[in-house]
Amino acid sequence: MLEQDDNPKERKFAWVDKWAKMTGERARIDAKVNNTYIVYKTKNGLVKEYPNGEVIPFNAMDQEDENE
Repeated sequence: MLEQDDNPKERKFAWVDKWAKMTGERARIDAKVNNTYIVYKTKNGLVKEYPNGEVIPFNAMDQEDENE
């Protein structure tokens, strides 16, 4: 008979959550070293995060670049 986990709430592929978190942390480190930014999605849309901690909406930045 198959063994059942004691914690039924645990996901089958829980390692994916850990891997995704580590990937995001690595992206932040690389952005800091190379003085660039990372782009990621929030519930309010895409944002750019700079190494100094500044977070701005991605689309607002694009509109400023077009006006210059």
